[in-house]
Amino acid sequence: MAVGRPDKSSEEVVKAPRARMTGAQRRLQLIEVARGLFAERGFEGTSIEEVAQRAGVSKPIVYEHFGGKEGLYAVVVDREMETLLEMVTSSLSKNRSLYRIQQVALALLTYMEERTEGFQILVRGESTAESASGEATRYGSLLNDAISQVEHILAGDFERRGFDPALAPLYAQALVGMVSVTAQWWLDVREPPKEVVAAHLVNLCWNGLTRLEANPVLVGPDYTEPDPETVVVEVDAEE
Repeated sequence: MAVGRPDKSSEEVVKAPRARMTGAQRRLQLIEVARGLFAERGFEGTSIEEVAQRAGVSKPIVYEHFGGKEGLYAVVVDREMETLLEMVTSSLSKNRSLYRIQQVALALLTYMEERTEGFQILVRGESTAESASGEATRYGSLLNDAISQVEHILAGDFERRGFDPALAPLYAQALVGMVSVTAQWWLDVREPPKEVVAAHLVNLCWNGLTRLEANPVLVGPDYTEPDPETVVVEVDAEE
């Protein structure tokens, strides 16, 4: 049986030269390739040679754009930080407190789902030769930014309702930590759907916030019994 030859149009497609990338397009391609490699192998396990090979370019092209592996890694991390921070801060800018909590949880889950490689890089928080001073991880820095914003929101809410605003940092740490840890767990299992996870996080956060005690104490035989006059601060569910 004779092997059919490709028709003229197929040959033209095969022989057609690839469109030349602009400098901006090539830079973006290298960033995307590097993001996958850094997520898979880490900073130390990734080489410029491998980035160039996967991108189909020579090593000098990579050096021309980023100066070296440290520069490339810094650009990848900065882009992921900007993407995630924009999603989180946008969510925190909404008016209603309940909606803020919901959107922050959903924003983090969405980022992790759509940019898993970038999130893995942020969580790994590796130091490069240029930043080996033991500074906080990028993801940890991002969480601190989120905590500061949540703290500001809670302080205002607490003060309006007669609750001690000095406790806002504690509650901000608890809320952001709960969402962050749950989100990292969800990244491994990917179920239930992110919308369901966000809804349950909001359920726990919001219903917990609606009946805060102004002076909570530990209970049990080894602790002082709670004061029957303890003030319960009701939070309006429509806020």
